[in-house]
Amino acid sequence: MSKFKKIETPIEGLYIIEPTVYGDNRGFFMESWNKKEFQEIGLNMEFVQDNHSRSTKGVLRGLHFQNPHSQGKLVRVIKGIVYDVAVDLRKNSKTYGQYYGIILSEENKKMFYIPEGFAHGFLVLSETADFMYKTTDYYCKECDGGIIWNDPDINIQWPLKEYVIEKPILSEKDKQLPTLKEYNEKNI
Repeated sequence: MSKFKKIETPIEGLYIIEPTVYGDNRGFFMESWNKKEFQEIGLNMEFVQDNHSRSTKGVLRGLHFQNPHSQGKLVRVIKGIVYDVAVDLRKNSKTYGQYYGIILSEENKKMFYIPEGFAHGFLVLSETADFMYKTTDYYCKECDGGIIWNDPDINIQWPLKEYVIEKPILSEKDKQLPTLKEYNEKNI
């Protein structure tokens, strides 16, 4: 039996990963990545880079992707709470343009596997959040792309009101991102 449980989402290839957590009065222990164990649950990928970000409440990072050099990502929160979102950008997918979102937290210890071909973003719901993720390709500045967080066609239901966030805090770059429709028109 694997130390990881793979849970399907409504979007093919996008998975929630629940690790086995061993806890007692001293704290807990868990594996967050084990190549052999992931292969046993049908996930066979090679990671080449680890990233770690810290953000404050209301920060929204995304929706980011790389084209070419698309990155698969295994994401998790080690401190705090975020609402994590993946948008299917695979042209031949029956769920193209659809999203799936999940709460990731230090308490639920869930991970989210986002394969190549997706845009990714997250909103910080706690006072601060430490967010870690592995990628299947290296960062490529020239390949950097994105979709605006509030694209009306994608219509992501960010939990702003539920977490008393009046307006998300965005980088200047993220404020300028196009809608998916605008991106597609520009990159035909």
